[in-house]
Amino acid sequence: MQMTVVEAYVGRKKINLPVDSSQLHPSVVSLFNEGIAQNSTGNVFVPKDGGDVEVSGSPTEKAILSWAGKLGMKEKASGVAVKRPDSEVCIRWEGAAEMVLASCTGYLDSNGCLQSIDEDTDFFKGAIDDMAACRLRCVAIAYRLYEKEKVPSDEESLNHWVLPEDNLVLLAIVGIKAPCHPGVKEAVKIYMDAGVKGCMVTRENLQTAKAIALEFAKKITVIGRSSSSDKLLLVQALRKGGDVVAVTGDGTNESPALHEADIGLSMGIQGTEVAKESSDIIILDDNFASVVKVVRWGHYVYANIQKFLQFQLTVNVAALVINVVAAVSSGDVPLNSMHL
Repeated sequence: MQMTVVEAYVGRKKINLPVDSSQLHPSVVSLFNEGIAQNSTGNVFVPKDGGDVEVSGSPTEKAILSWAGKLGMKEKASGVAVKRPDSEVCIRWEGAAEMVLASCTGYLDSNGCLQSIDEDTDFFKGAIDDMAACRLRCVAIAYRLYEKEKVPSDEESLNHWVLPEDNLVLLAIVGIKAPCHPGVKEAVKIYMDAGVKGCMVTRENLQTAKAIALEFAKKITVIGRSSSSDKLLLVQALRKGGDVVAVTGDGTNESPALHEADIGLSMGIQGTEVAKESSDIIILDDNFASVVKVVRWGHYVYANIQKFLQFQLTVNVAALVINVVAAVSSGDVPLNSMHL
């Protein structure tokens, strides 16, 4: 199961999917492909024998790179600040749609013409909200041109140079749909019926997070646009209040929360090595429904320990009472160490 781009806006034009490059102006396609390729740590491998294209990277990167491949992107470059033949530097940004949109002063329409974004900001915000309400992850792609003379020339200054985040030109807003593993809705119901309180902590747009939560549960706490430190603080606060906390995660930045929790559960497929090392249990199939088995086995082990202790205490206390009473009354102990 893989994330896929299912909806997109280029300028004020909603793009019908599947998309081909004929729907967009060539300059828009070129800028769009460059913006995706230069802001990704994923890779695209095209077999020489004409087989299926293989895409690697995070789920979001794989979804966007796969879509860009259908628009004609041929190879992946590295870096987000690129020198162009005309001696200008092109800075490209890709990230959370509402955050990137806030830094944009213009946008390219589907014909490749630069337009002011002032009068259309509400339109794009509405488009983001509409996609988020449909459980889509919204990612915006933007760029800006920068004078070569303003870019540090020496390596030390370049390493400390902060890429400009203002006056961006919006290229596109894409909506990515994450497939749902089967059995998740039933698993959430089992947790809630068993008295487990769920809290969804995510970096997603709050509207997207709410739409996902409502699809699987009626009553669940949702924290959107959270950072890794927010997750850690939440775990610490719950434990301080006397709760037993279990945390699921797959990223390196989630390792502190996984380590701090009473039970840390990492993902075996998408999870990073740091997350796995910080967790107590690794879910091999990356399926949230598998946590039901963890909880169930935990209850079994706990119940068995209770039964064992109850049996041992009952037998040992009874034997001790018999020996004490017999020793006081007759001076003889009926049960020796072998009997016990």
